[in-house]
Amino acid sequence: MRFLALLFIALIFSGCALFRPSPERLYKRALKNQPYDAVIVPGVPFDGKEWTMAMRGRVIWASYLVKQGIAKNVIFSGGAVYTPYVEARIMALYAEQLGVPKEKIILEEKAEHSTENIYNSYWIAKEKGFTKIAVATDMFQSKLLMGFTNRRFRLKIDHIPFVVDTLKKIHDVNPVIDPTSAKVENFRSIVETQSKRYRFRGTRGKNIKFRKE
Repeated sequence: MRFLALLFIALIFSGCALFRPSPERLYKRALKNQPYDAVIVPGVPFDGKEWTMAMRGRVIWASYLVKQGIAKNVIFSGGAVYTPYVEARIMALYAEQLGVPKEKIILEEKAEHSTENIYNSYWIAKEKGFTKIAVATDMFQSKLLMGFTNRRFRLKIDHIPFVVDTLKKIHDVNPVIDPTSAKVENFRSIVETQSKRYRFRGTRGKNIKFRKE
């Protein structure tokens, strides 16, 4: 596990040559299109103790986009999927500690997979009258989700994966939260409630009930 963590760190901070379009290019494009009505942040499981590197990067980056005025609001998405903690609520608690005003934070608490994070949040944004929407996450997830948002289902969503050089300057923060309000009672993990086949379908967006624009 330690090796994988170190490898993940090395990949993130060694540059983005394997990713096209690069995060830098997508960020420059976002600066031209700003401000966005909202950025969507997919959830990450929380163990009740501390945020993972993946959650840390996503929340700090989204907070940066809001505080810089690039995004007016942030939609944190994710239910209590693998642990008893609602991922959206946990991320919101961290974002508030980072200085994001509570009124700029929107929660989507039902998604169980990244495709659902995006789709459910997209419709929350549309129902609020938002028209300019983007996904703010790490470069790896963003690359995977581009196939879902742009090609397969043609959702009008931009992508603003975090930029390594910028994140380096702001990542050294460690806010403390009380996760009690994000914990649900009588929790059962998705591993217990869904078969592997059904979970795989969910990962591919096959369990989504699609709506017309």
